Amino acid sequence: MSDQLTIGELASRTGVAASALRYWEEQGLLPAPARVAGQRRYPPAAVGLVGVVVALQNIGFTLREIKAFMASRSPAEAGWRELYQRKLAELDQRIAQALAARTAIAHGLDCPHQDIVECPNFASGVTALLAGHSLEEAHAQVHSH
Repeated sequence: MSDQLTIGELASRTGVAASALRYWEEQGLLPAPARVAGQRRYPPAAVGLVGVVVALQNIGFTLREIKAFMASRSPAEAGWRELYQRKLAELDQRIAQALAARTAIAHGLDCPHQDIVECPNFASGVTALLAGHSLEEAHAQVHSH
């Protein structure tokens, strides 16, 4: 059993706090490890599993999504592809929103008005947002005049 890792050793090898590892175990992201004298003992493969969780977190998956990913990895399922497709669509939407926000900020910096709130374009954009338009739609509406 000497190849088994304590939670401290797993934390050290992965850079993930032991408290996070215990939480991930509670949430079903990591399988419950064997116990020796009441202490958790992880197989060496747990390092790779923790690495998968860390990688998926870093690309934007929530713990709930990671749990679904782990559950969808059986050979009979291609569920992980659906999760990836949904996340890709979500990221595309967030990128579009971020680009629209960047454009709005750049236009604000180029605005000749001393106070941005006094700018008619800014006021039109605010009105469009309050009417339920997205930032992209509000920007298009302001600049179509």
